[in-house]
Amino acid sequence: MKLTKTEKSWIMYDCGNSAYSLAITTALFPVYFGMMKRGSSMDLGYFNTLASIIVAILSPILGTIADYKDVKKRFFTFFALLGICVTGLMAVIPDGQWFVLAIAYVLTSIGFAGANVFYDSFLVDVTNDERMDRISSQGFAYGYIASVIPFVLTLLAVFVLGMDKQIGYQLGFIITALWWGLFTLPLIKNVSQVHFIEPEKNPVQKSFKRLFLTFKNIQHYKVVVSFLIAYFLYIDGVDTIIKMAVPYAQSTLGLSSSDTFMLLGILLIINIIAFPFALLYGILAKRFTAKKMIVVAILTYIGTTIFAYLMTELWHVFILGGLIGSAQGGIQALSRSYYAKIIPKNKSNEFFGFYNIFGKFAAIVGPFIMAFTTTITGNARYSILSIVPLFVIGLAVFLRLPSEPEKL
Repeated sequence: MKLTKTEKSWIMYDCGNSAYSLAITTALFPVYFGMMKRGSSMDLGYFNTLASIIVAILSPILGTIADYKDVKKRFFTFFALLGICVTGLMAVIPDGQWFVLAIAYVLTSIGFAGANVFYDSFLVDVTNDERMDRISSQGFAYGYIASVIPFVLTLLAVFVLGMDKQIGYQLGFIITALWWGLFTLPLIKNVSQVHFIEPEKNPVQKSFKRLFLTFKNIQHYKVVVSFLIAYFLYIDGVDTIIKMAVPYAQSTLGLSSSDTFMLLGILLIINIIAFPFALLYGILAKRFTAKKMIVVAILTYIGTTIFAYLMTELWHVFILGGLIGSAQGGIQALSRSYYAKIIPKNKSNEFFGFYNIFGKFAAIVGPFIMAFTTTITGNARYSILSIVPLFVIGLAVFLRLPSEPEKL
């Protein structure tokens, strides 16, 4: 399948922002924050929650306004530049100013997530329904593999300059910002808003009215509502496994919290394996439908939780990472493209704002269930089985949706 210029430009942004997701959200920043704070980095969870709440509140409001002609790219550019610039500036925050660093991190999170609302909604502008599964999958796939490059460069800097020295991590922030910014330029230059609402007087007021009407008439979008319920459940399970895999392994296998190489090994394995499998899911979706492939991914995650319950050796953790990587890109990519097909295209930003809400509040229920189960049973091993119902119920709701999404 030959890609158009706009499709390539859209995919390239995923190559850029994935560097932030891997290096800042997952790997480097939590360690650096702990160094700056001179202690535990667990307080970072509060700031993650703050950023998530802000984005969840803003997403549908900004998305509704951005549905007007020529507005979407402005919003996208603002949030992307906010995330990119502040990510780079984190490198120059003075030592010991951990609260300032945390606020900067919140701003980068808002920039990253805010830009993604509009980036995801651009999917309806860059391609058609027939190519959407493949294009969405290629975005995730190339994003996964491309993010490995700046991450490895950063790891080399940290290793050479010293694991306990701040300078390596600071260089990592700059590398990540430059990489993210470089791959943002093609989208800004080549992608335009195709589906839109014509400008009108009092756009902010009218946007709030449209948002209110959408909530009021949500019963007319039964497929959308059903999908979002299913998505919230199974993506909660997905995000829980991603975030809890290492803590779970440490608890059940008696691993040291300082076993950094194992953590980095899992992260690299997940990203490298996710690359070909995300592409494969996109190819197979064309033959078997996106719905069937999402079902395969959910079943894979159910199998992953059972394997995690049974694993007893350190090398099992790397198999766990492989299982996660095999389904992670596919389920994320095809969920995005399936959703893009069932929403009104001239309201894509507004509806992707709702999509972002469910994505942002994912991994709230799962970690709580795992922690509660561990407390009640006194055995962390049982906790991984406690999230199976998220996948099972999500699958049950998803199976009721049409194989070929109805166009609104």
